[in-house]
Amino acid sequence: MTLKQKIFHEVRGYWINVLYLIILFSVFTTYKRLLLAQYDISYGEYGISTIAALILAKVILVLEALHLGRGFENKPLIIPTFYKSFLFTVCVVIFKIIESTVRGLLLKKGLIGISDELMKLFSYEWLAMITVVFFVFIPFFAIRELDRVLGKGRIFELFFRKRTEKN
Repeated sequence: MTLKQKIFHEVRGYWINVLYLIILFSVFTTYKRLLLAQYDISYGEYGISTIAALILAKVILVLEALHLGRGFENKPLIIPTFYKSFLFTVCVVIFKIIESTVRGLLLKKGLIGISDELMKLFSYEWLAMITVVFFVFIPFFAIRELDRVLGKGRIFELFFRKRTEKN
């Protein structure tokens, strides 16, 4: 694989991750917005969802480049799928903690404000979000594992290329 092909492959993988995560986070944001609108509370953090997706997609690529989660690749596909889903959900948790800390710093809330931002994370809503993220990562990593086993690009071809009838 040439350097140009490798760069194209990495960039394409990044933007596929970004698209998936933007959809995921936007659905959460829309759900929360609609739920709160029922009680006449406004909510709209779509920009944060997009920024989070851009950063988290890069984190996923970096962690994959570091071979994080590769210990179970010779096992049945369900095992690496669940393992990577769990591992990357933990990464989302860490990312959310960092995001809350940065938000507290940017808003100049001081240590008390930062600790308040962090304490907001530990709620039923946050637990629900983490649970949903884990289960949303399952098909994400299942497809990636299938692509690894079937051959890179095979899943893409099956979904997006016209197939000829085989007799």
